[in-house]
Formats: sequence, C-alpha cells, structure tokens
Amino acid sequence: MAILIHGGFWRARYGLELERRLAADLVRRGWAAYNLEYRRLGLLSRGGYPATFDDVAAGIDALADVEARLDVGRVVAIGHSAGGHLALWAASRAGQPGDAPGAGPRIVLAGAVAQAGVVDLREAARRGLSGGVTERLLGGSPTERPERFELASPIERLPLGVPQLLVHGDVDDTVPVELARGYAERARRAGDRCELAEPPGCGHFEHLDPGSAAWQEVVGWLERV
Repeated sequence: MAILIHGGFWRARYGLELERRLAADLVRRGWAAYNLEYRRLGLLSRGGYPATFDDVAAGIDALADVEARLDVGRVVAIGHSAGGHLALWAASRAGQPGDAPGAGPRIVLAGAVAQAGVVDLREAARRGLSGGVTERLLGGSPTERPERFELASPIERLPLGVPQLLVHGDVDDTVPVELARGYAERARRAGDRCELAEPPGCGHFEHLDPGSAAWQEVVGWLERV
C-alpha cells in the first residue's frame, strides 16, 4: 500500500488534490492508495512544528485500525516537494527519541520516496527556499532551533533503515537537485539502500503527472522493492 503526501512548502493554500492523479494511477496498478492531509502553515490551518508532524504520524498510524484488508506490513510513503520531506521523515519515526513528534509508530514504513523532496532542512534554510519557509515551519533558524532541525530533517536522521528512492529533475529551479545528491551520498555512507534518479530535463512539477518519466521511476521502483 502507498501513502501519498502532497507538497506546497507546507503552506495552507496547497492541499491533497495535488496527488489525486497519482493516487488514481496507483489504484489502476493494483495498489491501495491513501492520500494524506495535514495541518499546514497559515492562520487558520495552524500547522508547523509539531502539528504538521503529529498529523502525518497520526494519519499513517490510523491504518492500523482500518478494517479493510490492507497489507500494513508493506506500507510505502511517497511525497512530492515538502511531501517528500514528510515521507522520509515518516520513515525515520522508528528511530526518533521517545519525546519527539511521531515517535513510537504503530505502522512502520517499508520504504519511502521523495519526489523533488526538501530532504535537508538546514540546507533549505541556508538557501532561503521559498522565502525562508523552512524557518517558519520549525519556528526559527537552525541556530535558534537546532533540536527541531535535528529531529525534523531527514538527512539528520540517517540511517533510516528502509529502502529509499529520490527522484529529482536536473533542471528543478524550486528545490535544487544538490539537496538530493547530498542526501543520497550521506544515506549510502550511513548504510541505507538509497537510489537517486535524475530524469533529464525534468523540473519541479512534472512529478505530479502520471505520464511523466519522473513518475515512471517511482512505479518501477515500487515493483522492485
């Protein structure tokens, strides 16, 4: 089964409708697909740290109580952009300290996919991606909130102990591909099975098209893991 987590730099104006075409494509391929929503940054949404993380964790763990016949022993998270960050973070939950958001998961992921993912929050903050939104998510800079960056940034949680796929276009001008390259190298050094695919000519939003080469990288990987 696959959990889809949408992007939008964690902001309220972007919702799970971004993932509907990918969810439908997975269902056509025989997968159970779960399109997950979470509180986001905005006056009414009240997202950020820890609410956004608590929601993702609770949404995944809710699968343990679903009465439908689901293979909850093989759940993979797939996320785009900020959702890629959350997918990898969700895969880190089993290794989080007991007082951290999302610790003690009821559903332990079997793998995670980041599509153009914000996989390194310190680097995202250093580069000021999307107007410094990373610092807004975590309530401060890496200097002001070092413990939050350590707990929330996937690259800080390596090794995750599960297979990972990063798909990142080489002409992405929203989230630079260098974040994925740095993450993949560090994950492999830590002993994780981490693949990086860089579809040529791919930008940031092609990942949401089920007919794209970027999405074919994902479904091909799902068949192998």
